[in-house]
Amino acid sequence: MLMLSDRSLGWFRYLDRKAHTPDDWSRTGRPHPHWDDRSDPPMASWHRFDLVDSSYALGLMAHRTPAWTERYVAILDQLIERHTGWWSAADWLTQFGPDPDRANYPDAYRPFIPRQLWGDYDVPGWTANGIEPWGVQMDPVAADGMLFYKGFLLVLLGIREMIAAESRWNEPFEMIRDGENTFTWTHSQIAGHLRQQWLAAPIGCH
Repeated sequence: MLMLSDRSLGWFRYLDRKAHTPDDWSRTGRPHPHWDDRSDPPMASWHRFDLVDSSYALGLMAHRTPAWTERYVAILDQLIERHTGWWSAADWLTQFGPDPDRANYPDAYRPFIPRQLWGDYDVPGWTANGIEPWGVQMDPVAADGMLFYKGFLLVLLGIREMIAAESRWNEPFEMIRDGENTFTWTHSQIAGHLRQQWLAAPIGCH
């Protein structure tokens, strides 16, 4: 019989506890400090990267211990719920236009920026919502940019679908949930929208 190693079981217990520790990913709230927003700047130092990266093992573990499917799904639902909140897209919702701090980047950012443009070029990870010709687009899923955001959300939704093929997230759900900046999507709609973006720009929808 296939089982989890002690190390994998420890990760499962930790992630279950982490996912079910109450916090608030709305604009007026704050993610719990155990969601890492410090590692790997400038590109990955946002809470959602810790959240998504934490999920990868669940699909593998669920194949080994299908009797625990209900618990795996409960964890994934908590992760997805957070990835639909304001803090999941905080960079896109606060970084408008060119980075005003681009002239003050630390030397560690030099490998990311063309040498001749140092001091006058945004570091990767600055999302620059609102730049021409696209303008401000507050829905991070519908936006012309933010490919990685909707892609990682699809990873979460896909892992859950693989483990438990039922339609909770293929029913309309709200994203961002910030007054007029509330957007409604389904799993299939997000996938279809991203597909259309790629078809419209084969070179890449960024």
